Amino acid sequence: MSPASKIMLMVNDIEPDLIRWRRDFHRHPELGFQEKRTASVVAATLEALGWQVRTGVGRTGVVAHKGQGQPCLALRADMDALPIRELNQSDYKSCQPGVMHACGHDAHTAMLLGVAKILATVEFTGSVRLLFQPSEEQDDDQGKSGAMRMIEDGAMDQVTAVAALHVSAEVPVGSIRLGEGNATAGSDTFRIRIRGKGGHAAYPHSLVNPIGITGHLIVACESTVSRCIHPDQPAVVNFGAIHGGEVDNVVPEEVTIIGTIRYRDKAVQKTIHAKLGQTMLLAKSLGGTAEINIQKGYPPTINDRGLTRLVREIGTDLLGPNACLPAKNNMGAEDFSYFADMAPGVMFWLGCQLEHDQRFGHNPYFDIDERCLKIGTALLAELALRYPLRDLSAP
Repeated sequence: MSPASKIMLMVNDIEPDLIRWRRDFHRHPELGFQEKRTASVVAATLEALGWQVRTGVGRTGVVAHKGQGQPCLALRADMDALPIRELNQSDYKSCQPGVMHACGHDAHTAMLLGVAKILATVEFTGSVRLLFQPSEEQDDDQGKSGAMRMIEDGAMDQVTAVAALHVSAEVPVGSIRLGEGNATAGSDTFRIRIRGKGGHAAYPHSLVNPIGITGHLIVACESTVSRCIHPDQPAVVNFGAIHGGEVDNVVPEEVTIIGTIRYRDKAVQKTIHAKLGQTMLLAKSLGGTAEINIQKGYPPTINDRGLTRLVREIGTDLLGPNACLPAKNNMGAEDFSYFADMAPGVMFWLGCQLEHDQRFGHNPYFDIDERCLKIGTALLAELALRYPLRDLSAP
């Protein structure tokens, strides 16, 4: 029996556990840095499997370790949910009002527990560290995400490589999508404060309406990419919130708008920051003022060449010669990038598409085809077994 066949048989045996774990986490979602129940279930399961377990890492994260010495491969799963009210009617629907696993982190956590169960029964070279991470979706009051907090608590100490997967409703079950280089985009947040002169809306000649200025600024800012960035460089400037005014006949003194910047190249990031700053002068020409504050967020995730090749090899062996799809320009951002800055890293996209219905992430109807659970578990477990046996520095 080939090693690939053996690992697939093992995951078939634990598939009921994978589904049970995933549905339990789905029923009981928890927001970032609040994953106390999830962490307790994870820690208890890992301890029962004989892993060395540390809790409270990065506030509510869990780290498990098995094996001795180097190399040390870390595998990461995020545990947090989103502030979304689930509209699905499944029997595992969220029981927490206004909170939902709408991005697949419940599946990620279940699959990494599956890896723990498999690796508890086999011998492997070196050591494996499992990172059950809190708060990928949001930062804390100091602007730090779960990955950053876990790194501060030593989660990546002595780690020589790190890997993660993310479910994708765009990819069919039985396939993965990956590529060398950029796996995710960088993400920054900006806030613009526009000031004018408020008063009665019936007398516009005596006012400076910041809402009107805001309209011009939104168009100008969103044009930054088309005017200033080379067409072959992916980039996004987009707005997600606007606040200003209360009633129809009162012009407010100020308006605040909030947006996101996405980029894959740091030179593009620098250009967008500079051009947005220059665009604020438009408000002055319209009689008001505008100030922009840009908060740098997650950097791009860069997939290591050798690790990417190894994942592609494993995907081909386990799933077939056509299972590994090429990477696409993905403008989503991930704080896995902080782990991949500490050691060579790889992130790939696991097909979870429902057969007759795509349910995309961050949506109240999001769901997955649970057949993906055993596939993701097998890929990560096989990566843990093969990684210490390969020289990934070869050209």
